[in-house]
Amino acid sequence: MGKKQNTKGKKDAMDTQEEPEEFVVEKVLDQRIANGKVEFFLKWKGFTEADNTWEPEDNLDCPELISAFLEAQKNVKEKPAPVKRKASTDEPETEAKKKDVAEKPRGFARNLDPERIIGATDSSGELMFLMKWKDSDEADLVPAREANTCCPQVVISFYEERLTWHSCPEDEAQ
Repeated sequence: MGKKQNTKGKKDAMDTQEEPEEFVVEKVLDQRIANGKVEFFLKWKGFTEADNTWEPEDNLDCPELISAFLEAQKNVKEKPAPVKRKASTDEPETEAKKKDVAEKPRGFARNLDPERIIGATDSSGELMFLMKWKDSDEADLVPAREANTCCPQVVISFYEERLTWHSCPEDEAQ
């Protein structure tokens, strides 16, 4: 069985020495490379799916489970995807749907009035706002530089809602 040692360990009431706790790997579920190191997503024996974790390969002692997972992955990649035949009427419809999604205007191109900014994110190094539009249930991510010029008051309101003031202890003493 695969095992992983927990560096924290548990102390016995009788034993003053720390012994590392060992967890048993039930199954390897996935693999990734993080910070240049191979990690595996593990299901632990006696724990729920919510307790699954990513662990570096160096911490693991379950070569048979890892090789079984890698072998299963190889078989999955080698098997060609089953070919499903569709009726000829279905194909143009799906292509048309893809074109509609791609050609659908987004952001300020929709020519809607911005109602408010719901949130902000840093997408690929660029600040983006999640914009809620008047008379629309659909929100769009728009570049902040675009929102700053098209609707500066909405941007100011967004920042004002999140503004917090901190007072100095010296000020309170006076």
